Amino acid sequence: MSGNDGVSRTRGSGRRRLAVVAAVAVVVVIADQFSTSWAVDRLRRGPMHVFGPLSFQLAVNTGSAFGIGRGWAPVIGALAVLVVVALVGVSRRLQSTWQALAMGLVVGGALGNLYDRVFRHFHGGVVDFIALGFWPTFNVADAGITIGVIILAWTWLVRPSHRGARSEAQADR
Repeated sequence: MSGNDGVSRTRGSGRRRLAVVAAVAVVVVIADQFSTSWAVDRLRRGPMHVFGPLSFQLAVNTGSAFGIGRGWAPVIGALAVLVVVALVGVSRRLQSTWQALAMGLVVGGALGNLYDRVFRHFHGGVVDFIALGFWPTFNVADAGITIGVIILAWTWLVRPSHRGARSEAQADR
């Protein structure tokens, strides 16, 4: 195999992973916006109990996660744009499909919340509606960000040790 084959294979993997990031992000944005539109329409009439601690109730968050920075919506929105651009830039260098999937969840969640801040008429706020009682109210975009960060942490913190052990075992053969 020549050196160029490895380079083109790496570029191809980077493009494929970027495509995974983009596809997952699009799915998250669509799911978030459909569910948010439903919530704004349905929950204006009042909250809706689903089962156990799960209910749907309309809330608007002008801050960031857990309501931190309330009233700073324009600053948070600008930071979200910068974060999305940085994450997309990093996406070509992801090492696995799991990382690409996770990054797509995070990017899609960030874009879904950014859409709320810019295009919904809640003074820069994000529409939250999933209430568990023991956790702050959140939305589909927030769930995407949280799940994506957990998967990224797992792939960066846990999985490298498994890959290293596998590589050492293969080298011993």
